[in-house]
Amino acid sequence: MDLVPALEEPLKQPLKTVLGPATAKVMAEHLGLHSVGDLLHHYPRRYEERGQLTHLADLPMDEHVTVVAQVADARLHTFASTKAPRGKGQRLEVTITDGSGRLQLVFFGNGVHKPHKELLPGTRAMFAGKVSVFNRRLQLAHPAYELLRGDSEEAVETWAGALIPIYPATAKLESWKIGKAVQTVLPSAQEALDPLPPSLREGRGLVPLPEALLKIHRPHTKADIADARARLKWDEAFVLQVALARRRHADAQLPAVAREPKADGLLAAFDDRLPFTLTEGQQKVSKEIFDDLATEHPMHRLLQGEVGSGKTMVALRAMLAVVDAGGQAAMLAPTEVLAQQHHRSVTEMMGELAEGGMLGGAEHATKVVVLTGSMGAAARRHALLDLATGEAGIVIGTHALIEDKVQFHDLGLVVVDEQHRFGVEQRDALRGKGKQPPHLLVMTATPIPRTVAMTVFGDLETSVLDQLPAGRSPITSHVVPAADKPHFLARAWERVREEVANGHQAYVVCPRIGDDIDEAADPKKAGKQKSPEDEAEKRPPLAVLDMADQLGRGPLQGLGVEVLHGRMHPDDKDAVMRRFAAGETDVLVATTVIEVGVNVPNATAMVIMDADRFGVSQLHQLRGRVGRGSAPGLCLLVTEMPEASAARQRLNSVASTLDGFELSRIDLEQRREGDVLGQAQSGARSSLRVLAVIEDEEVIAEAREEAAAVVAGDPDLEHLPGLRTALDALLDEEREQYLEKG
Repeated sequence: MDLVPALEEPLKQPLKTVLGPATAKVMAEHLGLHSVGDLLHHYPRRYEERGQLTHLADLPMDEHVTVVAQVADARLHTFASTKAPRGKGQRLEVTITDGSGRLQLVFFGNGVHKPHKELLPGTRAMFAGKVSVFNRRLQLAHPAYELLRGDSEEAVETWAGALIPIYPATAKLESWKIGKAVQTVLPSAQEALDPLPPSLREGRGLVPLPEALLKIHRPHTKADIADARARLKWDEAFVLQVALARRRHADAQLPAVAREPKADGLLAAFDDRLPFTLTEGQQKVSKEIFDDLATEHPMHRLLQGEVGSGKTMVALRAMLAVVDAGGQAAMLAPTEVLAQQHHRSVTEMMGELAEGGMLGGAEHATKVVVLTGSMGAAARRHALLDLATGEAGIVIGTHALIEDKVQFHDLGLVVVDEQHRFGVEQRDALRGKGKQPPHLLVMTATPIPRTVAMTVFGDLETSVLDQLPAGRSPITSHVVPAADKPHFLARAWERVREEVANGHQAYVVCPRIGDDIDEAADPKKAGKQKSPEDEAEKRPPLAVLDMADQLGRGPLQGLGVEVLHGRMHPDDKDAVMRRFAAGETDVLVATTVIEVGVNVPNATAMVIMDADRFGVSQLHQLRGRVGRGSAPGLCLLVTEMPEASAARQRLNSVASTLDGFELSRIDLEQRREGDVLGQAQSGARSSLRVLAVIEDEEVIAEAREEAAAVVAGDPDLEHLPGLRTALDALLDEEREQYLEKG
């Protein structure tokens, strides 16, 4: 939306006279703003009214904020310190208020003189800094501030209008400085090229783009802001949906071999062997997949299901249907541990049907091979030969499947487990191994709200498995505040001992392995007073190797404790997992390698150390490893973060619900700044600035329909140059590839 010629000018040039190259440099490095267009699309986060004051009570801990408030009082204290031993140290404490809450500002040393003169009781100003807690009170240390006198020529100019825009800022560049920079480039907004087709814009009563940019940065009324946001939301939703619609359109043109199961083939033989009936959800989703497989263009389907909802069973039946139809199926797993585990569970479920070409193999049997990077040369040669000749109908592997040496006889279906763990190139390379594009089924256990699925996976059809198979047990979760209440942590280890005494097993998860160089705090900064959040943040994350050692010698002494992490030799990893699965180990201290797919029904307890270092969906995934058998599960989230912090609130959310869809909404609301197109696949900064994927469900759904209609009528957008330009801006090369390769 921003790369039109007038808006392509680098910030360094037009702003040289006003802001100088230093500001342009900070904007580029800290906010990712490089051109005039980038700056025009850096929208205010919110607005303050001149006559109104901010709610100080609602300030988020540990975040950089800008507030508008009034000075209640200011006191200068002197104190003795190492630098000023004769009691000559100076500290200015200023209390600001919004009429309901209060916030303390602190200035030290030579920094007290200017604010002492300027911040007199009754003065109104904008203050910017990082919120911390000192002596159980909220404070801003050495905040930057801008007085709101309202009488001087400059203040009236800068803050024309009653609404003051507050921009997403950084410690290096305050909101009001960004505001001044925006005012400088605002005239260029007149030249912004409109991406929306005129019929769509007029039909929905949306203001033109130049007007929207003007109103979002310099609103005179709240109605101006509403008009601008409504328009800019449509831009974001529509341009993104056009990109996805073009992708769907291109996919629909590709040829594929239709794969229909035989009435009395491998799938039928497998279904006859099943000791249970499929859930209603599994039957419904299987039908959707089989309908797709029977068509002559490639299936692109996303299968979402809660942890343990039986996705693997659905995927296996799809693979068997393809083998029935003469093709081969490949399942791509993110780790060797998981590939081995899938191979074990698939061969167990299939029994003699997985023994194709062997004595004792059933009539319709096929061969199921595993292929990982650490296999011995002979086993690898065998597996490769079985794939090339078509002897093996099913292969399960890691990205070793993608290497050039791997040749398939006739690849018909690719199943990708845990899509977010795979890079674009890897999925694309596997797709390229079919004679024609194979069908694609992507599985994820991270529940994705409908709008996000439409936005992120808008090129895939979506199936949802939301029923859990019978016999799964409930999981209770609790937050353990280790810093506030150390005895809670001691009790957590007692609970682990109790579970083991009852014949069960436990996981302890840590964020780090611990064989790396310790990320110790910077010695230069030692000796400064730190808030409890800083203390919790600066300490290196807890490590598996240290933790296993401490537990083995301390609270879990006498129990069988083993470690598992990603840097171990694959054979060692496999041996540790086998021992744990066989019940020979009581407690497994691991990194997140156990996050997906690891299935040990006898493990009932999980303690997650430094739980605040993990994301919401990751915690939900990890928790899904317990309660997989008949005994109830227990998950303890250990943290040192203080009660008021955002991290603690996040953990409370996870502890309060087991509904993955609800958690993914919470996660999304908290990570609004994150890029919905997937930061992992694209280093570019957020493409969504005003569109809130959860709240704007209606806009996204309508934009999807409009986009589909536009692309159906004009796939190359020949008649919509503004839209083409906007697409180019959104899809820089990396993103283009991300969408291209799905």
